[in-house]
Amino acid sequence: MTEHGATELLLNLVAGVALLLWGVRMVRTGMTRAFGAQLRRYLGHAMRNRLQAFVAGIGVTALLQSSTATAMIVSSFAGRGLLAGGAAIAVLLGAGIGTSITAQYLSLDLHWLGPLCIILGVIGFFAAESGMPRHVGRLGIGIGLMLLSLEMIIGASAPLRDAPGLAAILLPLEREPVLGVLLFALLTWLSHASLATVLLAASLAKAGTVDATLAVALVIGANIGTAISPLVASTGQPPAARRAQLANLLTRVIATLALLPFIDQLPHWLAYAGGDGARMAVNAHTAYNLAVAVIFLPFVTLLDKLAKRLMPDAKESAVFAPRYLDESALDTPSVALAAAARETLRMSDIVAQMLNQTMTVFTRDDAKLAKAVEQSDDSVDRLHEAIKLYLTELSKHGMDEAESRRYVDVLTFTTNLEHIGDIIDKNLMELAQKKIKNKLTFSKEGLAELTDFHRRVAANLQMACNLFMAGDPKLARQLLQEKAALREAEQLAAEHHYQRIREGRAESIETSAIHLDVIRDLKRINSHLTAVAYPILEQTGELTATRLRADKRPDLTSAQSAPGGGLEAGKNGKASLA
Repeated sequence: MTEHGATELLLNLVAGVALLLWGVRMVRTGMTRAFGAQLRRYLGHAMRNRLQAFVAGIGVTALLQSSTATAMIVSSFAGRGLLAGGAAIAVLLGAGIGTSITAQYLSLDLHWLGPLCIILGVIGFFAAESGMPRHVGRLGIGIGLMLLSLEMIIGASAPLRDAPGLAAILLPLEREPVLGVLLFALLTWLSHASLATVLLAASLAKAGTVDATLAVALVIGANIGTAISPLVASTGQPPAARRAQLANLLTRVIATLALLPFIDQLPHWLAYAGGDGARMAVNAHTAYNLAVAVIFLPFVTLLDKLAKRLMPDAKESAVFAPRYLDESALDTPSVALAAAARETLRMSDIVAQMLNQTMTVFTRDDAKLAKAVEQSDDSVDRLHEAIKLYLTELSKHGMDEAESRRYVDVLTFTTNLEHIGDIIDKNLMELAQKKIKNKLTFSKEGLAELTDFHRRVAANLQMACNLFMAGDPKLARQLLQEKAALREAEQLAAEHHYQRIREGRAESIETSAIHLDVIRDLKRINSHLTAVAYPILEQTGELTATRLRADKRPDLTSAQSAPGGGLEAGKNGKASLA
């Protein structure tokens, strides 16, 4: 074989491996986008006992064709306390068998199926602009690419078995199968695709590039690597989210150490099942995972206790961190958006607490509470940054039109909540500190007006959160009505305040600037809240580009355009509901 010919064949081999990895990814993303929410729901419900969890792990992984994806879902559930440690380990034991099932059918002689899947997949992908048919088309293309890539690998690796350069690389591996185990453990960890590396080992064995013993060693290495990938990927998550991954890795390390002394005999035992080198490699993968499941499934409770000893719960951290941003859900935009919305509601709870405490600071002159409110804004900022980064990562994945709208809604509402936190922290608390420092007191009537104005804004915050989740046009209309009514209340409160000044009320004169600024800032907060209503009413056709449609109902005084709202006052400064 000429040097040029060997280089070309090696290039084809690497291209085949790359195509295999890409096919596995397309299958996983197609399946998660089409059925990800249902699979996660099924996995969440099938956790009543270890046997159900084990079967669920087999089924979900066989469909996702990725034990790593299943493991990341398990980490998410376990980290939030939705999945007991023993059940989580049982799922991962089942996931190994799930990949074995997929490897078995992909190793069959299905050369005719690859082109057919690609043709049907492309038709389905381009026939629909979004939605289920497009995702199913992606799934079909992925399966077709995987099958074609296996043919490429076999075709490219067969002539290479006689190449002197490749022999120099493989000879040490054949003499020391442990090196083959370590090599494919590393390759699987880096690729996050044990199915792809197992099929690669099977293809090399079928072409005669590696002998049976080395092929089995490579498969064993792939099974270790597939346990390393999710454990490393979950770094930074709480211990509860990582213990099942650690236990799964321990089972595979123990099984591998037990098998290594018999590595030369394993091909002879597997030969009883018949088949060529590829079939032997795939059967080795199946036998390995069946053995691990049979041996360790009865002891998942003990494994969980061992994992807790090796990875105990960390001490409570003073750093406020997100709770619901599930990284494993990014391949399923609908689930990821729900997670981001849930985290946004958690953020809104902090903002609501800050807003409620604001009036307490003003009425009790509580400087200590004012500092606590300012510190709460740091938590709001951290959550806002985490949600923003999470949504940025989600934007790299394909979303349909409805998901894209929801993406914008979540990002906009989160940003408005962050602005509200800043107003409370940097404006209202500064005014409160000024009032405390100068020992000022509101008049009885002025304090009552501020309290009532604050109560209405706090109620609108709750209404805005409900609207954010429900998207109800009636609720959106009600929120805009409250905005108009609040502006009228602002004007009335200002008139009463000026009347008290004209009467020479000392408290009103001393606190005039603070009084008016508090109302101004509360009104700004309300404007950020009502911004959530505009896109909902725009979608239902109840808003024009510049104002609400006029009808026979009383006109509602419009504020200037709210952030994200796109509503402008007409010539008479009024806007009315349709």
